[in-house]
Amino acid sequence: MDGRPAGGAIHRTYVIERAHVAAYAAALGGTAHPAHTDPAAARALGHPDVVAPPGYLAALTADAEDRLLRDRAGRTADGAVHRAQTLRHGRPVHAGDTLHATVRITGSTPLAGRELLVLESEFLAPDGTWVATTTASLLCPAAVPRGPDRRPLDPTGSEHP
Repeated sequence: MDGRPAGGAIHRTYVIERAHVAAYAAALGGTAHPAHTDPAAARALGHPDVVAPPGYLAALTADAEDRLLRDRAGRTADGAVHRAQTLRHGRPVHAGDTLHATVRITGSTPLAGRELLVLESEFLAPDGTWVATTTASLLCPAAVPRGPDRRPLDPTGSEHP
């Protein structure tokens, strides 16, 4: 389910799937902890099902972040530099969880002719309980001039068109 409330935020509902958690854990490289791939191992540790690695939620919202940037006039995720990521978890995320996420831009600062954006994704359980918040810092590409004034950069200093 997708929704766009006032203020430029995007709402998404995610159902955490066991196969996706296992695929993410495998993509991290190395040997995944058994609790990320084996329900019995997760239950032995007191979890109801496999446990998502902490960074899973940041990857999960990447599509919503891209959409939010595309929808914002003059912005794109293409060429953006991912500068920082923070993750705060209130509890582990398990396969079978349904999470409601709100993704929004919470800050904008000019930096070296570019825009540094801060995007926040807040995850809530269906009962409204806070589960986690991810915060990403992205340095957007510089604005590209359009029209006849645009010329390729020339390190020689010549004035050819």
